[in-house]
Amino acid sequence: MLAEKLHEAHLNRSKPNILVIGDLMLDDYIFGSATRLSPEAPVPVVNVQRERKIVGGAANVASNLVDLGATVTLAGVLGDDNFASEIITILQEKNINTELILRDDSRSTTVKTRIIAGTHQIVRIDKEDTHDISDALSKEFLSGLDSAIQEADIVILSDYNKGLLTSTLSPEIIARCHAFGKKIIVDPKGLDYSKYQGAYLIKPNRKELAEAAKTASVNSQVDLENAASVIFECTSAAFLIVTLSEGGIAIITPEGSKILPVVATEVYDVTGAGDTVMATLAYCLSLGFDIEDACRYANFAASIVIRQIGSATTSIEEIINAIKNTP
Repeated sequence: MLAEKLHEAHLNRSKPNILVIGDLMLDDYIFGSATRLSPEAPVPVVNVQRERKIVGGAANVASNLVDLGATVTLAGVLGDDNFASEIITILQEKNINTELILRDDSRSTTVKTRIIAGTHQIVRIDKEDTHDISDALSKEFLSGLDSAIQEADIVILSDYNKGLLTSTLSPEIIARCHAFGKKIIVDPKGLDYSKYQGAYLIKPNRKELAEAAKTASVNSQVDLENAASVIFECTSAAFLIVTLSEGGIAIITPEGSKILPVVATEVYDVTGAGDTVMATLAYCLSLGFDIEDACRYANFAASIVIRQIGSATTSIEEIINAIKNTP
């Protein structure tokens, strides 16, 4: 029944129009083999065989949405450099609307370079500036959002704490979404969740929830509900969706919680799995599914992408097949 409901909705309901706002980055994967240690230091020597560049952060959420079947507008800020141009090119090749992406010559574009030998990541090298965008750029960014918010079925804030979704800009974006009657769902970062006040749904992982709620751990369902109560108090969100890795997904409201078990699968790389969950939630909510069904579909989507190395996407057809092939 779950597979048939998704198939029918995907075919017969209007194609969702989704606005993604957040931090953009480039993920650079260098693949090779390592068969010996360097004579200079006790580190492996990687013989490079190929390189792959894909978009990350909020851009990965947008990429996931397009592959699910949505029409996507992406808003964010990049540096004024060649890496930014590479990101724009990749996005445009996927037919993602990039008109709301601004350049900031005071920062470098975030680039995460991962060196992988076989199936093992040897090291990750980050290049980034994470200072807040200027007040002037913030005003310019905000002024361009109104028409995209009006046209969107749902708005995603994909926060990677890289300087865009500040404590002043985030509330202004949410206020504009409310003015146009749009739901906002948030992938949060950092400790200050008050900037997400008014969001419909917030999706931290277990560690992020514990840190934001200032509690030592969230190991039990009672722990989850207690930590969530702190977040509900400062955000007035309707739902917290907490990803629990091998523990599945928790759906929490101020009245209680329900945990959906993980879909059993082999795990090769969890990079970008949270983006896939976020995209699937937004897509399914836009199609009219309730929270529980949307989370079930997101659970299956995550089980698909973690079987691949590097940030990956999936499709509705793959999700349907995964559901049908699960005992």
